[in-house]
Amino acid sequence: MAWLYVLGAAIVEVFWVIGLKYSDSVLDWLGTMIAIIFSFYFIIKACETLPTGTVYAVFTGSGASVIVLLDFLVFGEEFAIGKFLLLVLIITGVVGIKITTDDKETAARRRQEDGGY
Repeated sequence: MAWLYVLGAAIVEVFWVIGLKYSDSVLDWLGTMIAIIFSFYFIIKACETLPTGTVYAVFTGSGASVIVLLDFLVFGEEFAIGKFLLLVLIITGVVGIKITTDDKETAARRRQEDGGY
């Protein structure tokens, strides 16, 4: 469940970052602030189970990756192979962190199976 909170935070991050750039009315700014609140709520919930550094790295890496892709595909940013390759590195790092991180319950279960060590 904690990873779903991280995913939710990253998805909502995309909306509030776009909102920071394009908001031009009180209603737009209100929506942006609500998105920020939800994003941080999801991060807080994820940190109850996962290491904080892992949550933050996956949250920022995945959110930034999606925003860069949206810049290329939706907002007309010029495509550059260098940016794309660096984006692939970020995504690889995020996936690697996810694969190598246990939540607190899994870590406790492994310690118990190993005789408490």
